[in-house]
Amino acid sequence: MKQRPIRWSVYVGLMPAILIVVFAYLGTMIWTVGISFTDSRMLPAARFAGVNQYIRLFATDRWLTSIQNMVIFGVLMIGISLVLGFLLAVAIDQRVRAEGVLRTVILYPYAMSFIVTGLVWQWILNPTLGIEKTVRGWGFESFRFDWIVGQDTAIYCVVLAGVWHAAGLVMAIMLAGLRGIDPDLWKASRIDGIKPWRFYLHIVIPVLRPSFISATVLLSLGVVKLYDLVLVLTGGGPGFSSDVPAKFVMDYLFQRQNIGLATAAATTLLVTVLCVLTPWLYTEYFRRQTPKG
Repeated sequence: MKQRPIRWSVYVGLMPAILIVVFAYLGTMIWTVGISFTDSRMLPAARFAGVNQYIRLFATDRWLTSIQNMVIFGVLMIGISLVLGFLLAVAIDQRVRAEGVLRTVILYPYAMSFIVTGLVWQWILNPTLGIEKTVRGWGFESFRFDWIVGQDTAIYCVVLAGVWHAAGLVMAIMLAGLRGIDPDLWKASRIDGIKPWRFYLHIVIPVLRPSFISATVLLSLGVVKLYDLVLVLTGGGPGFSSDVPAKFVMDYLFQRQNIGLATAAATTLLVTVLCVLTPWLYTEYFRRQTPKG
């Protein structure tokens, strides 16, 4: 077989992108991991300190609280957004009137930045401005809805705002999946007298598995990057009760001038993401199909 000639022009054209990936992404990640093993403070230093920064990191209550908050936010926000987005997609898929308007209204929050989303929900949840004041103005003087100022409930306000922001995206992904299902399946289920909830549970949801995976991956990236929503909505407070890892890293990087501890936290996040994504990537793309029979 004749060997195809190497097209060097293709590699020359891709060289800028390759250099950006190597230096801007891989290079900065390697630099971050390297700095996390030094005793750097305000400026990077080359004094090797072993795993001291990691020992100090996991002995810091604020870091442990931020990890706990990220888990709470991730589990609740992803779970509720998937369920709510799927139900919204099912409702819109019934060929309702003004479908285009409904899709736009539901998807609109996702087009807003987390800064705007945080400001809107800060006003809504503020006891002196939002829901609590409005309901008390209606005569219900004992009504209380002050989650945003409670140390045990502030993180759930972040979850509420996150669901409001993300449910529209999940709805759009699920609706696209629903519209791609073979119409013959719907006709067959009606002929066989299968109840709608059984059809959705045993047929539609398994068929929509790629859509659920895509939505989960997109939402998971948002969970790891969560910063500006918390900054605007609660500021990480009261105290550090609603702090998240990204805010911990930014505070120690730019306010407390502790680069070593901040890079150790960032490296821990990177390892956590790799531990979560690697099994999924292996299962979806690299695992060999077991031959049947």
